[in-house]
Amino acid sequence: MPKNRNINHGNYGEIGYFKIALLTIFAILLTFCLVFLSAGRITYWQGWAFCGIILLITVFQIALFSDEIDLAKERLKPGPGVKWWDKIFYALFKPAFLAVIILACLDAGRYVWSPRLPLIVYTISYPLFLLSIFMLIWAMKTNKFFSSMVRIQSDRGHFVVTDGPYRYVRHPGYTGGILMAVTTPLILGSLWGLIPAGAVVILIIARTVLEDRTLKKELSGYAEYAKKVRYKVFAGIW
Repeated sequence: MPKNRNINHGNYGEIGYFKIALLTIFAILLTFCLVFLSAGRITYWQGWAFCGIILLITVFQIALFSDEIDLAKERLKPGPGVKWWDKIFYALFKPAFLAVIILACLDAGRYVWSPRLPLIVYTISYPLFLLSIFMLIWAMKTNKFFSSMVRIQSDRGHFVVTDGPYRYVRHPGYTGGILMAVTTPLILGSLWGLIPAGAVVILIIARTVLEDRTLKKELSGYAEYAKKVRYKVFAGIW
């Protein structure tokens, strides 16, 4: 089974480190705006904690992936061969996750529909939220084919990655995605935010099934890898 290896960087023209940094800054500003405009007040401490974590992690990611321009290009502008069903997924996933943040902040920050969450909820949800980010970064750093869309990246020499978290589950990025979806409304202090979070989890599960099926059929060596690493997302469960 081939192991993960570095891919030579190419000259990607307009997709450069500066542009990636600008897009990242825009995403952070958008997150701040969503949180505090939805909450309706700047004294919303859960919002500050959430945005602070996102800011610190984003700065860390920019530094960690500063030499991964090829991966950044693939995630920003995936190449040819994106599956039609994944375009539908992406069209649903983005607004669903935004709904998690907006509804949670409307709830906990502005209207207070949910009861005040006990300390134990934050004690559990914050470490799990950080774990979700760690899983995503670990998977992304290990897998040079960690695209934002599902496609067989023949143009980039796509092969099966078996290192890092891929030794334990076949889709560790989705492990992080599910954990993040569930814990985001909780660290924002909301129970109502779990409703769109449930929709996000369902979308991720559906995508996992379709992507895994695609990889078994179209990516050389993946079917054999799937026999060795039996679990898709959560080791010992699924």
